[in-house]
Amino acid sequence: MGEMWKSLLVRACNQGRIGLLIAAIALPPAASTAQQAVEARSVTDWKAVYGRVEPRVSLPARARIGGTLTELTVQEGDRVTVGQEIAQIVDDKIDIQIAAAQSQRAALASQLANAQTEQERNAALVERGVATRQQRDALATQVQVLQDQIAAQEAQIRLIEQQRDEGAVLSPVDGTVVTVPQAVGAIVMPGEPVATIGGGGFFLRLAVPERHAGALTPGAAIRLETADGEAEGRLAKIYPQIENGRVVADVEVPDLDARFVDARMLVRVPVGERRVLAVPEAAVMNVSGLDMVTVATDDGPVRRLVLRGESIPGAGGDLVEVVSGLREGDLVYPDFAQAPAPEPSVVSAPPHE
Repeated sequence: MGEMWKSLLVRACNQGRIGLLIAAIALPPAASTAQQAVEARSVTDWKAVYGRVEPRVSLPARARIGGTLTELTVQEGDRVTVGQEIAQIVDDKIDIQIAAAQSQRAALASQLANAQTEQERNAALVERGVATRQQRDALATQVQVLQDQIAAQEAQIRLIEQQRDEGAVLSPVDGTVVTVPQAVGAIVMPGEPVATIGGGGFFLRLAVPERHAGALTPGAAIRLETADGEAEGRLAKIYPQIENGRVVADVEVPDLDARFVDARMLVRVPVGERRVLAVPEAAVMNVSGLDMVTVATDDGPVRRLVLRGESIPGAGGDLVEVVSGLREGDLVYPDFAQAPAPEPSVVSAPPHE
């Protein structure tokens, strides 16, 4: 940097312009005269609520028969697929029922064999004219009845075997095991849940005060705070039933962290719009703990105290809301640092509303 100034100084001396160079160095930068009118604009009003991470579908894997839980192959947090066996229930009475039914079928089979032998003997006697046709028909009917009884007994055996097979507890959906309220050795009743499976993905469930129900619209953008920073979701569904003075809604969030079910997250929901006055962020300067802007008036520039609000993202740069101290149409200098100093240097009070 020193070499550059040395070169400029030598060139100015050679050209006889040393005075102009010194004047250019000594003069302060020119103040900016650009002004910007304060305009009212609409901003989204956000309501902060807490949402809970919940599965889209939460189904219990229930016991289909009563008995003793002899095997449990999953625990909380495990991934399962639909139809996967996650537990086994055994009822000792089922094996006894199957053995009794098989014995009954064997007895009927013996009776059927005897009846078929009698039928064959009677057929030979009928041909020789010793036995009557009535006896032949009675034996044929007896054989048919025994065959039907055996078929019914076999169906009964298949039914009992199906009950035994239903001791396997199956996952009703693809998803994650959320809760396992049972343990090996427990006695469970038919229909009692062995585990709860959360499937269909995860979402945020909100409970918004009912006074904001009219402002909620499906598809609206939702802001939320996660461990990795701010994220954005979409209001997917609004339930018509109001519970305890609150409207329940679901929010879809891409790549939602679902490691902890029922975890709470801070969510900001758009509940309406309001008109605000906003100025560029650079137009506001904090001087001795007070926020000021430079306002152009007929008597020259004036520094005015303002009460600043929240920051507002804008296409041309960030803006800041001015709660009080300005009126719509006031001319402000967009850059406080380059604004001309007031003459005399006074600070005006906020305009009377």
